[in-house]
Amino acid sequence: MSVIAYLNFDGNTEEVIGFYSEALKASQVKKVKFGDLPQDPNYPMPENELNMIMESSLEFAGGKIMMSDILPSMKNVTGELVKGNNILISIVIDDKQTLENYFSNLAEGGYVIMPLSEVPWSSCFGMLVDKFGISWKFNRDADTFLNRLVANQ
Repeated sequence: MSVIAYLNFDGNTEEVIGFYSEALKASQVKKVKFGDLPQDPNYPMPENELNMIMESSLEFAGGKIMMSDILPSMKNVTGELVKGNNILISIVIDDKQTLENYFSNLAEGGYVIMPLSEVPWSSCFGMLVDKFGISWKFNRDADTFLNRLVANQ
């Protein structure tokens, strides 16, 4: 079993896919647009929604992120996609150079909450919000540090 972060965007998922696949050096990128599916002639989709992303996934570093566009009919009562801190993606990887590269790439156009640094639970931890408003946490060797912390108590 696996748990996968699923992100929704307001019509710019195609741009997000391009940025994330480059920033994270994605090994595989899949995407399906609403227009790729057969349309019901009795309920045709508006032309502007046909090129929106219905389902996509990026695979990188043994993990996966899934994304889609929110159709106008799926937005909240104010007609806007609500952005907030209800989603956060955590990358845990032992390779420090790869972790630093991901951090640097995703920080482009966004802002760093906490630069990569040593903390009690990890030799390399940091947080940022990317240019699309998504929060990210980065951890290196967190399990090793936690085990050492518990053993020393």
